[in-house]
Amino acid sequence: MNDGQWTTRRHLLSVVYRLWSHSDYNTPMIKTPFSLAPEYRDYVWGGTKLRPEIVPTAEAWIIYAGNRVSSGPYAGRVLAELAEDFGTDLLGSRAVAQTGNRFPVLVKILDCAQWLSLQVHPNDEQAKKLEGEGFFGKTEAWHVLEVNANAKLIAGMKSNITTDALAESMKNGTILDTVQSVEVKAGDTLFMSPGTIHALGPGMLIYEIQQTSDLTYRVYDWGRPETETRKLHIDKALAVSNPNAATSVLQMARVNDGEVKTLAQCEYFKLETISIEKKSIGLDTMAESFHGLTVIEGQIQVSAGGEREAFILNKFETLLIPAICGAYQIKPLMKSRVLKASV
Repeated sequence: MNDGQWTTRRHLLSVVYRLWSHSDYNTPMIKTPFSLAPEYRDYVWGGTKLRPEIVPTAEAWIIYAGNRVSSGPYAGRVLAELAEDFGTDLLGSRAVAQTGNRFPVLVKILDCAQWLSLQVHPNDEQAKKLEGEGFFGKTEAWHVLEVNANAKLIAGMKSNITTDALAESMKNGTILDTVQSVEVKAGDTLFMSPGTIHALGPGMLIYEIQQTSDLTYRVYDWGRPETETRKLHIDKALAVSNPNAATSVLQMARVNDGEVKTLAQCEYFKLETISIEKKSIGLDTMAESFHGLTVIEGQIQVSAGGEREAFILNKFETLLIPAICGAYQIKPLMKSRVLKASV
């Protein structure tokens, strides 16, 4: 389903639910965190880590407009519906100022057992021009969770590649001669601006945060046959590719017990890492943005919104803290690391 179709479906779902529930639009959101049921994507390049019983599983969409709430008073509701109904209470003042009541980010975990297609994403203006109203660009950042020895990814072009040379390599199938390969290790972060040709390689488990968009233009697919759902998009890729786009690998600095450090930040999202071993930590949405907490190591306990109940999160589990919750606390139940997504 493309962005425009999802926008229409989301609106219809919201209207139907409101008519059914006779809800009061002015009712404030209940101050409570909640978990989300992941959605999975079974692409050909996926591996065995996300759902060992269903292979290949390529992606888990863990914070996404289409996720259903799986705990608390809003269990069964779709996140996009809650954003429509509660706006600033859920999303925060900063998020609503930027994107209105549209849920603004998509967070995934990717299990890469094979090369992903070599691809490129448009910016907002290009997405609207090429796809129409209701479509958005795709700015993203990757954080490496696990990686095999000598695993590589592709990020950007080699130096001195001209626009003409890039176009020729796309058309004649020699694009691999012009791209830049990069070695990464666990803890590394890469910011991927629109227009950057890129591909994740085999042997990687990746946390990805991006704009709520899935617009992807494939340039090269490693000899896989084209199908109705896996086509190349050479003309559109040429229209949005920037041969001068450069991506650097940010190595994570030491994060002490009880510290929060920013890994990536732009106008669309902010990604932070939290390290806790013995010290609890207090955080606050300041009513500016939701916080999406994903445990990537250990186990934590979260208390928020005046709730007596504490939420226990294990590795790769996620909790969404609505902006209205304000102050909340994270307590380590063992040595833990958490990634926090916000805007």
